[in-house]
Amino acid sequence: MTHLNRGDKAPNFSGVDQTGKTHQLSDYKDQKLIIFFYPKASTPGCTAEVCNLRDNYQVLKDKGYALLGVSADSADRQQKFIDKNNLPFPLLADENKEVLNAFGVWGPKKFMGKTYDGIHRTTFIIDKNGVISNIISKVKTKDHAAQILEL
Repeated sequence: MTHLNRGDKAPNFSGVDQTGKTHQLSDYKDQKLIIFFYPKASTPGCTAEVCNLRDNYQVLKDKGYALLGVSADSADRQQKFIDKNNLPFPLLADENKEVLNAFGVWGPKKFMGKTYDGIHRTTFIIDKNGVISNIISKVKTKDHAAQILEL
């Protein structure tokens, strides 16, 4: 779905997290960034994904990664998702879909024969220079950290 490829410069995004703090690509220079896009907070697949990342957060952090989740949910919904699952990383509330569109993860999806617009679950690994080093489009929600660490 995304128009981005490995080796491309990551979009210079700017978005607000659950607390109202702005995050942008330049905040993560000199770090490796995992930016993961998920369809909807508190749904089974998304909960499995964030909990797997939470459970492996220290390992990812020790490998030099920062984590940032993004969905079109409101800041309030993102905060409830964080509180309910004890998440140690921020979640962008991209209600206007600017970050989603910048990464090319918003678009047509099919479910039970119906087509609708939604978020394609995708993870981008961005290196210290702001270049996309990997894209995971077939996310294993219950084992996502292992997918990242195997790269």
